Amino acid sequence: MNRPVHHLQNPPFPVEDNCLNIGGMPLTLLAEQITGTPFYAYDSHLITERVARLRAALPPDIHLHYAIKANPMPAVVRHFAGLVDGFDVASEGELKVALDTPMQPAGISFAGPGKSDRELRDAAIAGIVVSVESEHEVERLARLAAPLGLRPKVVVRVNPDFELRSSGMQMGGRASQFGVDAERVPALLACMPELPLEFYGFHIFCGSQNLRAESLMEAQRNTFDLARRLAAHAPGPVKLLNLGGGFGIPYFPGEQPLDLEAVGTHLAGLMPDARRDFPEARFVLELGRYLVGEAGIYVCRVLERKFSRDQLFLITDGGLHHHLAASGNFGQVIRKNYPVIVGNRVVPESAAALASVVGPLCTPLDLLADKMELGHACEGDLIVVLQSGAYGLTASPTAFLSHPAPAEIFL
Repeated sequence: MNRPVHHLQNPPFPVEDNCLNIGGMPLTLLAEQITGTPFYAYDSHLITERVARLRAALPPDIHLHYAIKANPMPAVVRHFAGLVDGFDVASEGELKVALDTPMQPAGISFAGPGKSDRELRDAAIAGIVVSVESEHEVERLARLAAPLGLRPKVVVRVNPDFELRSSGMQMGGRASQFGVDAERVPALLACMPELPLEFYGFHIFCGSQNLRAESLMEAQRNTFDLARRLAAHAPGPVKLLNLGGGFGIPYFPGEQPLDLEAVGTHLAGLMPDARRDFPEARFVLELGRYLVGEAGIYVCRVLERKFSRDQLFLITDGGLHHHLAASGNFGQVIRKNYPVIVGNRVVPESAAALASVVGPLCTPLDLLADKMELGHACEGDLIVVLQSGAYGLTASPTAFLSHPAPAEIFL
């Protein structure tokens, strides 16, 4: 019997016999096969479907890059290597994961402030594109590349003079550690011909986790306009224009999915002028959460039902040390519940009492669900946090209190 999961409007996972299925397998069987909880599981078919939907909605001029920071599990990254046009990395560790796939080095770019000399040197040797974040970083890269006889490809990451409105996390448009302020870019470009670097283009990223198509459309218009102004000062043609990303996914009640078709149609309307003004450019959308976030779940097991002053707590073997974002401690100003269900009793037989899901850590911050309709869960049942494919395990303090790390499985 198939039933919908009601916490999200369009849940990606089917439910059979009141048990969540992932990768075509009942959750209870999956938990047995990987010898217990907690664990993360990612569905490869949902990732493939998401990329296909993006390809259908976006103009053919747009190249898709996967931002590995969203989920750097090697199996996930290898799967993306056969689906997308490039990778964006933010550390030497991510670079090693990317280079251990069939992706060509020319399709890999390295962004982020505070790159070490070793990272810059390794990026230059690997032949990837370096997204430089400051004037000082440009000087360091040139100094490191010169003795090697290399001319690394560089794109200038620009801190734009506009914001991505309604963004879950602002990445530009104000004082920022990210990129070179737009008004300082012309002076930087003027110095580049004297350096052993190959100017390759611009990286303009201004925000993330946005569900408003109108805001993304406005940011894309502004991005092209800013790139045109800066290109007038460039020492060569723009060969790569990274438009950033910012596509969000719904997490909380009342949030609506992004109108992808509207964004794609609008972007298609911008491309004729963009192709005219940047005839040699490859146009890139850099996406992470939107590609993988809805394809993953986090699973933990109820160890105890505990009442305290008439409030029910479900104490589990998982917690914020595995899934910091679901606890509300990864950027939320006001804590909201992620979509959380009882994975092997998705629909209760009768109205479920309110219960809070907590972990085994010695802190009141260890809260995965606050007073949700989960009171039908019994000891041994499986608690599932949906929307957990991005910024889950690697964005969490796994060493806190020295509990074991959860398993990860790619189906």
